[in-house]
Amino acid sequence: MSVLTSLQADSVLSYAIAVVMPALDAIFPVVPSETAVIALGVATAGSADPRIALLVACAAIGAFLGDNLSYLIGRRFGPFAERRFLAGEKGARRRAWAERSLQRFGMQVIVVCRFIPGGRTAVTLSCGLIGYDRRRFVIATAVAAVIWALYAFFAGRLGGRAFEDKPWLGLLAAFGATLVVSALIEAARRISSRRKDRAGT
Repeated sequence: MSVLTSLQADSVLSYAIAVVMPALDAIFPVVPSETAVIALGVATAGSADPRIALLVACAAIGAFLGDNLSYLIGRRFGPFAERRFLAGEKGARRRAWAERSLQRFGMQVIVVCRFIPGGRTAVTLSCGLIGYDRRRFVIATAVAAVIWALYAFFAGRLGGRAFEDKPWLGLLAAFGATLVVSALIEAARRISSRRKDRAGT
């Protein structure tokens, strides 16, 4: 409770969290950036402070910076990036999926990957590794960052309003809802991939 109440629109900590967590999440997927932005939404659910828009903008900026840092790491340090982030059979599968999806859908997959567990790192790094057009990448990541920041923050706001007296329940409800959305997107991706594999055989 005390942690959530400290995350207000007039708190420097809130802005630091909004920028830093989404930026780090691109390189270290274990960083709970979505949970952090949802928590900011829950904490400010009862406020009409206009600086709330700045919090959302900071979250979008952090996400954008993280995606582009991931691209640069893949572009400048290809072999190291591949060993560090896409090693092993699972990493190879993720890179193969990312490259196939980029060839087929281009910018669309860069936007959608933000909502797929593990997809953001695989796609943004792969874009750097294969030299995906930088201008198109910047545009796609800017769009993805804004959509994601609005989605996570306002999911938190809705949860916070639904459970005004119990903000932790609001946080859990909003986080649960985003997990369901991510699971549905991942399920749709897997089904589409299997259908494509069958069609190719």
